[in-house]
Amino acid sequence: NTMPLQVITVPCLSDNYAFILHETESRQTAVVDVPEAKPILAALKDLGWSLDHILITHHHDDHIMGLEEVRAATGASVHGGAPDAYRLPPLDTQLSDGDTFQLGAESCRVIDVSGHTLGHIAFIFDEALAAFTADSLMAWGCGRVFEGTMDMQWATMQKFKDLPRAMTIYSGHEYTTSNGKFAMTVEPYNESYQKRMVETNAARAKGEPTVPSNLGLELATNPFLRASHPKLKAAIGMEDATDAEVFAEIRTRKDNF
Repeated sequence: NTMPLQVITVPCLSDNYAFILHETESRQTAVVDVPEAKPILAALKDLGWSLDHILITHHHDDHIMGLEEVRAATGASVHGGAPDAYRLPPLDTQLSDGDTFQLGAESCRVIDVSGHTLGHIAFIFDEALAAFTADSLMAWGCGRVFEGTMDMQWATMQKFKDLPRAMTIYSGHEYTTSNGKFAMTVEPYNESYQKRMVETNAARAKGEPTVPSNLGLELATNPFLRASHPKLKAAIGMEDATDAEVFAEIRTRKDNF
């Protein structure tokens, strides 16, 4: 089984990531999110790839600011969430929950991951085991709930919990250190958390990104995925609360952290 999907991480702005996806059989190339044009265009040039598609996860400026410049430079077609179309740059294709998108031989599912924003979508490549989650599920965290409700964001977390543990999670920001510091306040005695903190600090000391991460690791260490876990509930004294209440409590604590 060859891995026809290559993924290149492109640091943008101060702490954003864009991802360039290259399907090696058809040589079709896409980018997920366009925080700024220059590093993306430079990476494409270095790789010798021409850009066919731009995939947008949500409307926040730091995910779309470079879009028009990249579109003008490459002629790539632009695909984004149907619910967000009114506040995104002009789209060639509007994608809704359950739609599929084809990148050469690789098929991708679009899922609604509302919460951080309404209409936030994620791109799930089931065969390649790659999930592009932007600001919904993040490395060791989840996005602040700006537009949706806590219940909505918890429902989004459930969707990620259902994916295979081997799934690679490509999220939108280098926030892992601060996310980890917060996670340690929720479950300070969790050895998996402690180990991940050591690994995160070591990576950052070398200037290496901590994104992408692995879903198995997130399930073991991400408090926002663990809101249903008895150990986490006990750690914050909410043994009798519902999963959604526990999620809302830890998300609120993170907002104030």
